[in-house]
Amino acid sequence: MIRIVIVEDQAMVRGALVALLSLEHDLEIVGEAPDSTTAINIVRATRPDVVLVDIELPDTNGIATVKMLAAELPDIRFIMLTTFGRPGYLQAAIAAGATGFLLKDSPSEQLAQSIRRVHNGVRAIDPDLAVAALTLGPNPLTPRQRDVLRMTRIGKSVQAIADELSLGMGTVRNYLSEAITATGAVNRHDAVRIAESRGWLD
Repeated sequence: MIRIVIVEDQAMVRGALVALLSLEHDLEIVGEAPDSTTAINIVRATRPDVVLVDIELPDTNGIATVKMLAAELPDIRFIMLTTFGRPGYLQAAIAAGATGFLLKDSPSEQLAQSIRRVHNGVRAIDPDLAVAALTLGPNPLTPRQRDVLRMTRIGKSVQAIADELSLGMGTVRNYLSEAITATGAVNRHDAVRIAESRGWLD
């Protein structure tokens, strides 16, 4: 049996995944978690073969969760699940240690087969998303450029960003200008939109 933990904050979606996968003769659900903190505890306690992780979690994102667990428990395989087919998310997930990356609207048979594939050491990635990620190339934003864009996304002013990051306002403006250039945007709000749509603000 392939032992599985499911990490998904939406109870209805999590229940549907449990019900669907429980129908497979060789798959066993050994744990469920609605958030990263619970997931970490359950994975450490059960040591499953495969963990399905939603990217969007209430306490921290799934990519950060996978990165920490993959470093600690390298024998476990991780599959990221997401509603959003953003190439940047795929790149970040693979870098974090995921061996699978699927959209939530994938057929249930594809999910079960992907679990078997990653359990056997083979990558399982949505093919359209893989092509998009290769076409797009790597994330062009530096960590600090991502920081200022994330703060811009939630409506913070240049002064507020400077205060929070302990930077000068001119430095923040420079980071924003660099981010605008890197994303090919027309202004900082457009840069946020582009970066978010491509999964560059993980």
